[in-house]
Amino acid sequence: MTSLLVTGYRSFEIGVFNEKDMKVKVIKSAIRQDLIRFLENGVDWLIFTGSLGFEVWVLEVANELRVEGYEVQTASIFPFQNHGENWNEVNQIKLTLFKNCDFFKAAYPCYENPGQFRDYNQFLLNNTESAYVFYDEEHETNLKYLYQMMINKDNYEVKVLRFDDLNEVAENF
Repeated sequence: MTSLLVTGYRSFEIGVFNEKDMKVKVIKSAIRQDLIRFLENGVDWLIFTGSLGFEVWVLEVANELRVEGYEVQTASIFPFQNHGENWNEVNQIKLTLFKNCDFFKAAYPCYENPGQFRDYNQFLLNNTESAYVFYDEEHETNLKYLYQMMINKDNYEVKVLRFDDLNEVAENF
């Protein structure tokens, strides 16, 4: 069994405020290419944290690939049980996508201290073999903490989707 942690920019962090934005089509095209490669190379579980943006798009593409006959299991492990409860109606639909994965759990009942995030990130890394990350060090967000843990972990493969990769996809779109 090979599991792949999926995480990356949230939609607002890259200026996407509408799912019909052309950026989403380009990103999903890149995701599709990468996911097919992952699945053909033995990945059978995609692990999500429940973030809007990149993770939702990967989950949507994974579900499309399932319909096409690709075999993949999905799991969502939220940091807290109340994750997303204050999201608007449109985002509640996306939250439901995560909750409808093959496996769904929350790491903690509720937020108590910042150390929970470090422990949560460590748990994710300890229980996956690799990661698929939409991130660029030149455009830092809070994702930098998990990203640093990933690249510093021994024998942990990290496939990074960068803006340059998307520019290439866009040119061929």
